[in-house]
Amino acid sequence: MERPAGNTRLTSARVAAGYRSQRAFAAALGVGVRQVRRWESANPPWPRAEQRRAIVRTLGRDLGSLGFGRPDGLAGGEPRDGGDSADGPEATGGGAAADAPGSAGIRTGAAGTTDPAVSAAVEDFRAAIRSLRGRFGTVAPAALHPAVLAHAGTGRALLARTTGRDRQRMAGALAETLLLCGRIEFSGLRMPERAGRSWLRAHEAAEEAGDPLLASAALAHAALAPGRDGHHDEASEHLAGARAGAGRGPASAEFLAWLDAVEAEGEVLRGDTAAALRLIGHAEDVLSLGPSPGGERDGPEWFDWFGPGRLAAFKGATLLRAGRLARARETLLRSLPLLSSAGSGDGEGAGHAEDLVRTTVYKDLAEVEAAAGDPEAACGYACRAVGLLDVTSRAMDPERARETREALMPHLHRECLRDLEEQLYGVPAAVGAFADRRV
Repeated sequence: MERPAGNTRLTSARVAAGYRSQRAFAAALGVGVRQVRRWESANPPWPRAEQRRAIVRTLGRDLGSLGFGRPDGLAGGEPRDGGDSADGPEATGGGAAADAPGSAGIRTGAAGTTDPAVSAAVEDFRAAIRSLRGRFGTVAPAALHPAVLAHAGTGRALLARTTGRDRQRMAGALAETLLLCGRIEFSGLRMPERAGRSWLRAHEAAEEAGDPLLASAALAHAALAPGRDGHHDEASEHLAGARAGAGRGPASAEFLAWLDAVEAEGEVLRGDTAAALRLIGHAEDVLSLGPSPGGERDGPEWFDWFGPGRLAAFKGATLLRAGRLARARETLLRSLPLLSSAGSGDGEGAGHAEDLVRTTVYKDLAEVEAAAGDPEAACGYACRAVGLLDVTSRAMDPERARETREALMPHLHRECLRDLEEQLYGVPAAVGAFADRRV
């Protein structure tokens, strides 16, 4: 049974501000943890005056943006204590969440007047994030990340100058920027906690934009970081919120299948491969049925990281982990033609990103054959994996490239390595990544 989503706006802001647990947040506010649980429920009660001031001061956000609805009886306004409004727009100017680099810093309320120049700047910003997204998979993460982070800072400044439709479009583009920033931090720079904060800020921006699918994608990504750290309850909360957002969609078949895959990855991290394979099977069924009611097959433009090939690759890896070697081999081999390559014409960024997945598939196939007692086949797949690294290492974290090489070393014969190194000499990116390890 799915868990209720609760007040995901407050939960997202809390975690983004550095309070990983409800208990830590309660201590910062001077309230009991049960009170925080009530505020993060589906129908949060309106806080008392001193509590409102503490929440705004701690999170740097107004109460409306944190999922609280003012009771009708208070519609006429609240008395202030020392000029510190508990829920007015002027209270949102401070706080760690608003000041952090690359944060959404979403503020409702007072916004500047929109003019044609600002509208044009919004369109330029939206075009730029599409360009940056296309660089993911072709530019080294350490080089791409500062550009995306700076773009997010520009977006926050632009957002403060927009109103109406421009503000909505700007918030959506900022959410896309922060989503990409988190993906680089998570998979490229191996900074899961920072990625989690970026994704929660992306969720805030997407909520401001009124884009439930983008908000859902941000929360589903945010479930990955705590899951890796063993905080499975927190990951489940984020995923429940993501599914609720997708329900407000409409979501495409591929998007719904991806949510199943995210949940399946969480089960793998828990050690329950049987549950993970059931979820993957459901994802396959969703894809086979075609578009969801009211939805499209492929989803929005920014949803460019998932498809049948990646689902098959993930299923093969899960079967390998479960010890089901024959099925793993069959599934991994089936995934390869479904993954586009850098020269397929599907776009350079998409092709190189898929080559990263193909590298992992060949590594998994090498492990399958080694476990099945066929060292020659294992060596062949290992050579293919290392051979692909001359393409993918340019867009791969060097430490990840070294770890991939080390994982393949037991399967590589000297003769295979000699042939492979002859192939790789003269390719600086590949040789540079592996020069520290020789057989």
